[in-house]
Amino acid sequence: MREEIALSSILGASVYDSSGAFAGSVREVAIFPQEDPNRISDFIVKTREGDRLLPARQVHTVIGSSIQINGSALDWVALSSSEGMLLLERDLLDQQIIDVSGRKVVRVNDVDLLREQVNGVLKLKVGRVDIGLRGAIRRLLKGLAPSRAIEALATRMPEKSIPWEAVDLIETDPARRVRLRLAYDRLSKLHPADIADILEELAPAEREAVFGSLNEEVAAEALEEIDPKMQVELMRSIDSDKAADIVEEMDPDAAADLLGDLPQETSEEILEEMEPEERQEVSELLAFHENTAAGRMTTDYIALSSEHTVGDAIDRLRSFEGPVETVSTIYLVDAHEKLVGSVPLVSLVLASGGTRLGTLTPDHVISCEAGASEKDVAEMFDKYNLLTLPVVDAEQRLTGIITADDIISLLRDRL
Repeated sequence: MREEIALSSILGASVYDSSGAFAGSVREVAIFPQEDPNRISDFIVKTREGDRLLPARQVHTVIGSSIQINGSALDWVALSSSEGMLLLERDLLDQQIIDVSGRKVVRVNDVDLLREQVNGVLKLKVGRVDIGLRGAIRRLLKGLAPSRAIEALATRMPEKSIPWEAVDLIETDPARRVRLRLAYDRLSKLHPADIADILEELAPAEREAVFGSLNEEVAAEALEEIDPKMQVELMRSIDSDKAADIVEEMDPDAAADLLGDLPQETSEEILEEMEPEERQEVSELLAFHENTAAGRMTTDYIALSSEHTVGDAIDRLRSFEGPVETVSTIYLVDAHEKLVGSVPLVSLVLASGGTRLGTLTPDHVISCEAGASEKDVAEMFDKYNLLTLPVVDAEQRLTGIITADDIISLLRDRL
């Protein structure tokens, strides 16, 4: 049989040995995440001799606020350290956690434990985290009213909980995070915009801890969705080595904007740690004024000659490592890198592999000069219903492209 029992009812529960003698009261409930992230491993019991560790396998029954054990309390060892333990009251109750299913930050009011008898042995596991009124009422009224009355009132409240499997814990101490082997794997699988929203909801210390533990690729994608001021705060909270790794994973235009917002000394330290190719690419973009077309453009695009074929373009697409939104169009340049044409992705799909790209380009190619204002660029996107806009220099050489995402970000910043 499988039942649920609230953590709040176990905390403070009286513990009795096999003879019926009182042995102490429950002070904490512990998990060893490195061994099993779900199973209750031990109870910390307050006794006359001090805190003792009661192995969960020794618990026979849990009825209300009473725990019956097998054997004697004399077998319990003294608690010398809680290192490596996740203590449910200390580390969960009233703490912020990440609900990866709801893609938000929530506060824990109680924890529902699954109680199951398997071959006569009691097993307890964390089932759900209560984030609603039900858990709050249980804890607020505990000791002020009979437990049956409290439970009757609590069960009338709408249930609001999330499965333990959908929880990412937040640990600000890097050393403790390592000891508990906590990783934000589930968070990393969310959309970058959702990760950004979650980071923005957290308090500064928690935000920096979570951001600092993300891998470089995930951190870079999330960072591009975050408010510029918060971007600066996050990048200043990590060392220059990791900051450089993150910047290298960002779109060049976003990376240049970020470095331009950082203090010059910090920006220079990050650039110094970057790989030469990425450093040069971003440094060139930093030279442009932020509020111009060149300041908004990215250098991640595909450019081929008019003599290349559809097959060549497809091969280049397969090896392209830049953002997906930058490859809606293949640009055509001559031997001097001057822009001479553009081929929409849909035209590649409809043409045979041997078709020359020069035969697929329209008569007129829309482009803008590097110094064009953001207002002019936005108007061009609206007028011509563009997905990308090529940016050329004074000699009409292709220097970069602006994507629709860039324009959406521009308009959003002005709202």
